[in-house]
Amino acid sequence: MKKAITILALAFTVSAFAQQEIRLYDGVAPGSEGVQDNERINRAPDGTIQTISGVVTPSITVYLPSADKATGTAVILCSGGGLMSHSWGSDVINMARWLNERGIAAIGLKYRTRVMGGGPGGPRMGGGGQALSASVTEFSKITKSNANPDTSESGIKNIDNAINDALRAMEIVREHAAEWHINPDKIGYLGFSAGGGVGIGATVRADAQHRPAFIATIYGPSLIDVEVPENAPKLFIATRGDHHNVAAGLVSLYLDWKRAGANAEMHLYDDGTGPFGPDDPGNTSGTWRESFYRWITYNRF
Repeated sequence: MKKAITILALAFTVSAFAQQEIRLYDGVAPGSEGVQDNERINRAPDGTIQTISGVVTPSITVYLPSADKATGTAVILCSGGGLMSHSWGSDVINMARWLNERGIAAIGLKYRTRVMGGGPGGPRMGGGGQALSASVTEFSKITKSNANPDTSESGIKNIDNAINDALRAMEIVREHAAEWHINPDKIGYLGFSAGGGVGIGATVRADAQHRPAFIATIYGPSLIDVEVPENAPKLFIATRGDHHNVAAGLVSLYLDWKRAGANAEMHLYDDGTGPFGPDDPGNTSGTWRESFYRWITYNRF
């Protein structure tokens, strides 16, 4: 991986607590040669970023807690969006603020998204020419915990690029750990939906230099074949039991982790069929952030 780092901004913007944005690569991201940059940012009326699509030039945005609160723990946030876009407002800005309040550094990862065609959240076809379809009780249909219904060449390249970006992000955060008052042994991934698949993929493919201390995925199953690595990091999972394909993929992942003798915790909510937010007190899934925080602190991250 290339070592050069380009700092894009050192300014307080609409995300007032963000310190800087850093490009992951010096020049074109490997694997994106010849791809036209068509990044689009959708903002709320107050100027806050809501979604980002067409990402060809990946980067990280750094959100650090105040020095008096810093615990040394850092979370690389991998937002959802079906690999087509980033739900930046909810999955990065909102979550980063919540983490910073608890002394945890947050690193928003803007990994490469699909520039053309459909994403893995769409009506794609799986192996054998049949659409992937599995309820939570049919988790055995998921082979090697891979719940990605897009087995096309472009779909595989799309997730590979995103995983490489997550690995590069981990490398950069570790390089800057002392500067950002982060303990290099307390850096992990937290992914939502497709972003969970990105974090899982990076964890599975990581060597010792890039291995996270922990991995948390929120309604985001693996999008590649899983071979649980030796010394696998602790895993936190939260999803709704009736989230088709997703719940089955995550039950499979949980069982694979446990079969390998690794530590895993799973929260399977029964209050809906799809994604869920962190701020809904009317649903049991709305408590997932507190469960995640308790898991983080209990495991001394």
